[in-house]
Amino acid sequence: MIDIAMDMEQYDCPFIDTTDEYEVAFSALHWHFDTASERLETRMIVEADSYIELERALAALREHDRLHECDSFMTHGDTGLVRTVIGETNAMRTIRENGGYITGPFHIEDGRECWEVGFDDERLADDTLSDLERENEFAVTERETVSPEELFDVLRNAGPASELLAACRSLSVTERETLSVAVDRGYFETPRGETLSSLGDRFGISDTAVSNNLRRAERKLLSRVVAAAARLDESENDTLN
Repeated sequence: MIDIAMDMEQYDCPFIDTTDEYEVAFSALHWHFDTASERLETRMIVEADSYIELERALAALREHDRLHECDSFMTHGDTGLVRTVIGETNAMRTIRENGGYITGPFHIEDGRECWEVGFDDERLADDTLSDLERENEFAVTERETVSPEELFDVLRNAGPASELLAACRSLSVTERETLSVAVDRGYFETPRGETLSSLGDRFGISDTAVSNNLRRAERKLLSRVVAAAARLDESENDTLN
């Protein structure tokens, strides 16, 4: 299998248009494509800079001419959960008609999408990328060949992988950004490249606020990581036995 990660900008996607105009991000939790109606149903987490921006973005999304349905299940502060139905985009059709398939969740922010798609061989992958160039703007950020052994390992350990994915999705935008900058700037190194005070200066908040954001992120991640490690141990023990 050829697994390709892409940074994609579709010209006919309502989520792209919405994130291009508003400070909001969409992360897919579930998706289903109905081949008969050529429509994509999704359930997504929506994160915004504020409650007001979230409401403005969702209102604009509902008015988009390529959106057929949009139901809000929950909103809490600057985060919401929505179910949407959109028409098939050019990129979706191109990938599907070339035998491609989704291999991971997609994330949409700042007018661009992160896609992960798979193909059964190199020729199909190359033909699809060539066809996509006609009506879409994208960059391949990663491309790798996955062996049957590696694929089996992923499938066998889908439970632990799901725990880690859930951990990443549980982070708010603020928690994710704070943790990312802290790692990149060496906060967790010895000696530290950054302090709470210097991180606070970067974000324009107090060192206490930075500390709270980091601790929330660490708590969410570590609890899931420990659970994933336990499930991985169980899976390996079952295989040995």
